[in-house]
Amino acid sequence: MDLEKRVNEIFDEIVAIRRDFHMYPELSQQEYRTSNKICEYLSNWGIEHIKGVAKTGVVAIIRGKKEGITVGARADIDALPISEVNDLPYKSLKEGVMHACGHDVHTAIHLGVAKILKEMEDELEGNVKIFFQPAEETVGGAKPMIEEGHLNNPKVEYMLSLHVLPQLDAGYVQLKYGKLNASSNEFNIRVIGKSSHAAYPEESIDPVVVAAQIVLGLQTIVSRNISPLNSVVVTIGQIHGGVKNNIIPGEVTISGTLRTLDEETRNFAMKRMREIAENTARSHGAKAIVDFEEGYPVLINDDEVVDVLRDLAEETLGRDKVSFKEFPSLGADDFSFFLKKTRGAYYFLGCGNKSKNWTAPIHNEHFKVDEECLKIGILLQTKGILRLLKMR
Repeated sequence: MDLEKRVNEIFDEIVAIRRDFHMYPELSQQEYRTSNKICEYLSNWGIEHIKGVAKTGVVAIIRGKKEGITVGARADIDALPISEVNDLPYKSLKEGVMHACGHDVHTAIHLGVAKILKEMEDELEGNVKIFFQPAEETVGGAKPMIEEGHLNNPKVEYMLSLHVLPQLDAGYVQLKYGKLNASSNEFNIRVIGKSSHAAYPEESIDPVVVAAQIVLGLQTIVSRNISPLNSVVVTIGQIHGGVKNNIIPGEVTISGTLRTLDEETRNFAMKRMREIAENTARSHGAKAIVDFEEGYPVLINDDEVVDVLRDLAEETLGRDKVSFKEFPSLGADDFSFFLKKTRGAYYFLGCGNKSKNWTAPIHNEHFKVDEECLKIGILLQTKGILRLLKMR
């Protein structure tokens, strides 16, 4: 098959699919219409699939007629609680919900990949699984998909995924060897003191003051406990406490996120956070209870798979259109769970258009994409899967 010709032939159809998803975005764990539409397209194209995976996800399976390994690809499908302000004919019709992270693009790209590979099934040396994954933006749908056994029967040997990047124009891609994204852990610290009237602070154990000391103390983990050559983020996102200006509350809650690039640093940072919070509270006569939520692991690309993507991207786009990310991101993505079980890679697909001033970042109400990136995404993912099927 002439892949570039076929991608051009289905391009209008894929654009229409993407725009439909964009108009009807759904939040994490609520992707029912999205899931139904994905299944509708797969059924129309005669593609085997499993619905209701990790509640609202879908796994498509294309079984090649020739023996070989199985390669997987992941597309996240959920949207964000953001109100779109763009003046587009396919603007979100759901107030307060928007595909501001490009997951509608990811979904449409992988439907295009599935359609083309289904047409090639007589030539395929092995099988392809495409994971339409829910809840990437919140609780993470990758882990339950894996726990439900969808990397097996047949077993997936390699995985690919991509993410749109508006800082790059459509037609460009960005790759990264090794560590790409950080691990993440959300945390909550309950500071328990003693309430009193604000006019009589001596009768209280003021948790507001204790919380302030804890927040300042947590900043020393990055500045004084960890090497400046090791990237770590400890961010406080919320502080809640009190009901009235003239009442010292009995309790304050501090919430935030921890990002690290290796397990040793992650465990050390959590230990220090617990020590600082508990001991600071104790020194004031208060009590601190520290809870960490299990987050995503570090996302580490397989260098050999990145080599494959580099070669294909340079062949398809030209060497000048392929760049490499110098440092890892402290952002997180639960594709990392797939890469703990398989060899694979995650890369960035340019979707911006500087000439139209379409450069707003992801998670922004002005976010737009140049839909030419759909062609590039389908081409690279299809070529990548075909190349990996030959790596036995």
